[in-house]
Amino acid sequence: MTDLAIRNATPDDIPAIVAMLADDPLGALRESPDDLAPYLAAFDRLENDPNQHLVVAVRDGRVIGTLQLTIIPGLSRKGATRSVIEAVRVHRDERGSGSGGELIEWAVGTSRDLGCHLVQLTSDKTRTDAHRFYERLGFTASHEGFKLSL
Repeated sequence: MTDLAIRNATPDDIPAIVAMLADDPLGALRESPDDLAPYLAAFDRLENDPNQHLVVAVRDGRVIGTLQLTIIPGLSRKGATRSVIEAVRVHRDERGSGSGGELIEWAVGTSRDLGCHLVQLTSDKTRTDAHRFYERLGFTASHEGFKLSL
């Protein structure tokens, strides 16, 4: 039995979440842990959208992981609903503990429970360790992703 709890995030969790988002070379360039106002505003938008699930993984009262799960109804694949896993982070000193796998298992199970037919995610091309992690969990790199900054 694991001692990891996965629960909905609260506003009090935002500093820990943002710290994890900023704790890598890519996040350090785009996140601002010293200015929580935009993150709290985003949290309010997420909390009021039933298709958004921002969760944290907690061990011994400490937030050690997070992810966002988005549910997307669609027309393709005969009207299939899909989910998108975003912003997966595990605290630096918890990596390799199995916590990330538990978070992804939670997301896949929740997606299944919500009637999704497909779970997808993207990972920056430079995150080769993350790619191996997702492949070990059964994900395949079946598509090429594209982004456009606005």
